[in-house]
Amino acid sequence: QVQLVESGGGLVQAGGSLRLSCAASDSIFRISTMVWYRQAPGKQRELVAAITSGGSTNYNDSVKGRFTISRDNAKNTVDLQMNSLKPEDTAVYYCNLRRASGLGYWGQGTQVTVSS
Repeated sequence: QVQLVESGGGLVQAGGSLRLSCAASDSIFRISTMVWYRQAPGKQRELVAAITSGGSTNYNDSVKGRFTISRDNAKNTVDLQMNSLKPEDTAVYYCNLRRASGLGYWGQGTQVTVSS
């Protein structure tokens, strides 16, 4: 069982920045795709950004140019740098580890609230 622990959420004004971090408990991290999802109240969970084991990235169109996903395979961590935050970015953000087999693990989530 892989444990994922997110940190870095909080309350920020519109236009501000936050950096989320997710630490994995197992070195399987290094060969897995890591994904940040978010879920706003009353909405479905959506993919925010993903990074493969080789470093290729993919972003939701709504965050392109504002968010950056990165990983540190030596530390088993994946970060999400969020700049120019908007009220519509308010959500619970979840870290997901996706294995090639399709098996996945989830973190507990961290709340991000952007005030207008």
